[in-house]
Amino acid sequence: MDLNLKDKIVVVTGAAGIKGSIGQTIVETLANEGAVPVIVDRNARGFEYERNLRNKGFDSIFIQIDLSDVNQIKEAAQKIAHKYGRVDALINNVGVNDGAGLDANMEDFMYSIKLNLVSFYAMTKYCLPLIKKAKGNILNIASKVALTGQGKTSGYAAAKGGVLGLTREWAVDLIKDGVRSNAIIIAESWTPAYETWIKGMENGQKKLEAIVKKIPLENRMTTPQEIADTCLFVISDRSSHTTGQFITVDGGYVHLDRSLLIDE
Repeated sequence: MDLNLKDKIVVVTGAAGIKGSIGQTIVETLANEGAVPVIVDRNARGFEYERNLRNKGFDSIFIQIDLSDVNQIKEAAQKIAHKYGRVDALINNVGVNDGAGLDANMEDFMYSIKLNLVSFYAMTKYCLPLIKKAKGNILNIASKVALTGQGKTSGYAAAKGGVLGLTREWAVDLIKDGVRSNAIIIAESWTPAYETWIKGMENGQKKLEAIVKKIPLENRMTTPQEIADTCLFVISDRSSHTTGQFITVDGGYVHLDRSLLIDE
């Protein structure tokens, strides 16, 4: 199926993670579909990703900013406007489950909110004229933590709950402009960050096996590629009448009956 993404300008925040991360996988998948990925991240790794894509004949730019700084976000939007003049899709992907729980200091909690929620608002706000011009759409990457809680991560949970609220609010706000707003909810996905988390545990392998056993569909984690493929479909014209939706890509982890997990 042709997703009609060729030459579409797609901004992806938090997209310069380690190879195999969700943002980086989204960028690679976009390029392979002929879209133009705009990589927005603070990690200088983004320059390498831009160079590699250009060497393969793809159009792409990297904008290095701190996504917790709204002034830098505003400057990034201005650079995008100058370079491309429009945004066909904005994927707010940046997210760090930073463990800012009830025992964290207020500065850590507020930083978590700034990075994981305020950046979504600011990026959307400053890119909005470019999105409206293209009749583009917004896709927010959310987390099961907003629905289930996790423990010891109040900042991240509050932020991701806010992301879901903003997704529906923007869907309502932008109906008249023909701009769609949706969210992808991720649960257990085997990313480099997840692997690092598991390896840092005393009984990491045992914990991993316990988690995987609780995923109903095939008892395995969702791959970053599966998430990227869903993202591309949702931002594409093939999903042109979908707005205000929370699309959960998790092998049934959040919503399916736990009785499915009983060994026969």
